[in-house]
Amino acid sequence: MSGWEAELPIVEVYTQPFCPYCAQAKRILSEKGVEFREIDAPHGTAERTEAIRRSGGQTTVPQIFVGGRHLGGCDDLMELDRAGKLDAWLRAA
Repeated sequence: MSGWEAELPIVEVYTQPFCPYCAQAKRILSEKGVEFREIDAPHGTAERTEAIRRSGGQTTVPQIFVGGRHLGGCDDLMELDRAGKLDAWLRAA
């Protein structure tokens, strides 16, 4: 642990069972030592409707929020990580 994890805002990840992109996003966050709240949001649930509303209409999972701010989905998370910007994004949220 690098010491700043305890200061991170709440991370929420809307997922659904058997979703490889959800599993990958959770793995990336876990490898970084980021604690997150997983919200089960399969199609047709109130949680999925909430994820769509909060994300501005995104219908896929995962949908990731950091400190209430929408980060995006798995591709967005991976892109930020590849660019070396994920840690700063997490701290700034």
